[in-house]
Amino acid sequence: MESARWWRRSTLGTQGFRRPGPEGLALGNASFPSNQAGESSSQPRSAPVDPGMPLQVSDYSWQQTKTAVFLSLPLKGVCVRDTDVFCTENYLKVNFPPFLFEAFLYAPIDDESSKAKIGNDTIVFTLYKKEAAMWETLSVTGVDKEMMQRIREKSILQAQERAKEATEAKAAAKREDQKYALSVMMKIEEEERKKIEDMKENERIKATKELEAWKECQRKAEEQKKIQKEEKLCQKEKQIKEERKKLKYKTSTRNSASRNLAPKGRNSENIFTEKLKEDSIPAPRSVGSIKINFTPRVFPTALRESQVAEEEEWLHKQAEARRAMNTDIPELCDLKEEEKNPEWLKDKGNKLFATENYLAAINAYNLAIRLNNKMPLLYLNRAACHLKLKNLHKAIEDSSKALELLMPPVTDNANARMKAHVRRGTAFCQLELYVEGLQDYEAALKIDPSNKIVQIDAEKIRNVIQGTELKS
Repeated sequence: MESARWWRRSTLGTQGFRRPGPEGLALGNASFPSNQAGESSSQPRSAPVDPGMPLQVSDYSWQQTKTAVFLSLPLKGVCVRDTDVFCTENYLKVNFPPFLFEAFLYAPIDDESSKAKIGNDTIVFTLYKKEAAMWETLSVTGVDKEMMQRIREKSILQAQERAKEATEAKAAAKREDQKYALSVMMKIEEEERKKIEDMKENERIKATKELEAWKECQRKAEEQKKIQKEEKLCQKEKQIKEERKKLKYKTSTRNSASRNLAPKGRNSENIFTEKLKEDSIPAPRSVGSIKINFTPRVFPTALRESQVAEEEEWLHKQAEARRAMNTDIPELCDLKEEEKNPEWLKDKGNKLFATENYLAAINAYNLAIRLNNKMPLLYLNRAACHLKLKNLHKAIEDSSKALELLMPPVTDNANARMKAHVRRGTAFCQLELYVEGLQDYEAALKIDPSNKIVQIDAEKIRNVIQGTELKS
């Protein structure tokens, strides 16, 4: 029997009732003190009362042991759903209109462990005593109405206080559960954060190792080239020395032959002169190869077709772009000197792009652009990465920026301008802006009219535009 709670039909339930066995709970058993000394287990019926007042029930029976009281109360045909039970340690009330049962208990009971069962039109209460002792009566005697009212009010206040305490305890338990759940979530988030940090650290270590390995390979390649160059120089020096020896030997042979000839008459002079002429014919030269490095031509264009002013402007812009360096970046403190080179970062980004690591390639291009924002190839390559990652608006922005830096249009930057138009046109088409995309593809064809791939893609875009127009 729960304290501080009205026992309504929902809490009583409809459990079957099993009457107490005859070994200790049967009515009239002489072992119960309530049945000794001529005390009846059944109370006489009450006198008739006013029909407007509830009828007090007196035909109940009760038995006891030193630790418990067993109370049997008939429901008199009243439905269980209309029955209310209220119980505290000193007060018990059962209201089943038009009947009412009240008991101002002789001694306190443990209302939390006490129980009630319903069955066979009867409620059987099992009330456990707080102190093991035999009661003289079920209810205290000699209680006036004022005392009864005070006991009722006190019981109601106790019930309210216990209900309030139970509510507060439930709220406190709920807060503790929420606090525990929050701590668990924070712990999970911390573990996830740590996991991400560990992954970042592992990737950083891996990238550092790859960079060191790449540097080592470059160093070995440079050493190998240097060794090969030295070997070639040594071979050339040996060949030159051999040629000099051969030439010196031939010269000394001709000089000795000319000294041995003396004038012995005209005939003899002619004979020896002819022989000397035959001997003086040099031997055929040995076959050799001479490498000649010509000065590179920057703009292989005929003078009548060249745009000298634009070409000079483009060369001037390229020279300025190579000099424009921004070294006031905090992230550069931990980098080596060669890692601060935009060209090196561009090559690193190209290798990452080739391995389909597009995010890492974008990071390399971003740092290179922060170092030097005048290099158009950085924007052009970053646009390709954004296209792979479907960052279409960023791809359009980078392609447009590359086209701005690739001005004035000259032969040297024609290929880069063609790629910028194609990448921007591709991004427009993926955004379903086919007209703008076709304009960029046509601009690319003006630069390179013989590009078959661009021609095929432009034709496909025209077909899409025409099909869309026909549907609309």
